[in-house]
Amino acid sequence: MEPLPIPDPAADETEPLRVWFRFLRLHRRVSAAIAGELRGLGLSIPQFDALSTLSEQEGLTQQDLAARLYVTKGNVSGLVDRLVEAGLVERRASPADRRSHALHLTPAGLSLAEAGIAAQAAYVRRTLGRLPERDVAELDRVVRAWRVAARDDEESRCPTPS
Repeated sequence: MEPLPIPDPAADETEPLRVWFRFLRLHRRVSAAIAGELRGLGLSIPQFDALSTLSEQEGLTQQDLAARLYVTKGNVSGLVDRLVEAGLVERRASPADRRSHALHLTPAGLSLAEAGIAAQAAYVRRTLGRLPERDVAELDRVVRAWRVAARDDEESRCPTPS
């Protein structure tokens, strides 16, 4: 595939708020595209997020999963209930804490997680993969720097108790 032409930044507004709005619109477009890919597999984005997270580390509690997905324990509880009912996830007694359950993928859940990951990888190849390698590296650098700034802002607004 031919790399996409990169617009000349000198001809474009790069004021941070303008960049922010572009980022939000791109996020919506990418999320909608991925949601469509996942719908074709019978998954919603939250379901895929849970399955793919468990494919990286099984045995998480619902509380651990909620923290990794940046949602409340209540939100993840209903999601896990539906995944258990669908035969994609199973709850097992936690060896560390008898009051909680460890979440594990069933073979069907792992297969679906892998299919969703493959669909995302294909989308990334078709889009981000068309950019020159140096631009992807620069984007990665900028995203990492932005993440640090966002974490610093969060910590300054909500300091953790000592």
